[in-house]
Amino acid sequence: MAGNLTGKIFTFPVESDTAHVVLVPLPTQIKTLTAVTVCLRFFSDQTRAQSLFSFATPAHSNAFLLYKRVDSLYEINVYDNVVVFRAMEDIPNQWNSVCATWDSNTGIAQLWVNGKPSARKGVRRGFTISGEPSIILGQEQDSYGGTFDKTQCFEGMLTDVHMWNSVLSYPELALYMNQIPQAHDGNVINWKSLDFTTKGYVLVEDQVSGTVV
Repeated sequence: MAGNLTGKIFTFPVESDTAHVVLVPLPTQIKTLTAVTVCLRFFSDQTRAQSLFSFATPAHSNAFLLYKRVDSLYEINVYDNVVVFRAMEDIPNQWNSVCATWDSNTGIAQLWVNGKPSARKGVRRGFTISGEPSIILGQEQDSYGGTFDKTQCFEGMLTDVHMWNSVLSYPELALYMNQIPQAHDGNVINWKSLDFTTKGYVLVEDQVSGTVV
């Protein structure tokens, strides 16, 4: 399927090792990545760990992974090297806005949760992400395109998923956090022009007005 998902959400209503959404990147932007920004909003009552965004290549199941641990801990995983961000507070049963960035040139990765920036941490400086991507919402890929574990699955709702092949500036990230229209939407994954396939028990629903902050 393809289309503008403005005002829509993906709902993952049960814990499973099958339900997921496959995202197809825009065709001209994915040859090699030397920088990444991923932004999304999620709503969940889960306190366990869960995958928010899983980007794999044939050589690396964790080419770029955004993963929520427990107790306000998040991780960014680049080519199986993990940096952990602490005290990044999200709120259960409320929409939370999250952006993750990484720059190969400096190795710097950073996280934003509900407008609050993390410390800046180094990972995989000088590396590039290359290879045919497998981009999945709802599950964490332990192999290219599969090997899912339901204890790592996402359970809840996701919306406004965007990915760029650059690091957004602080003003641009603030626009996303505050839901102010940006000069450009994601040029790798664009919620307003999304090519996707749902697998298993996943629903595409209307977002309830006034619930996203």
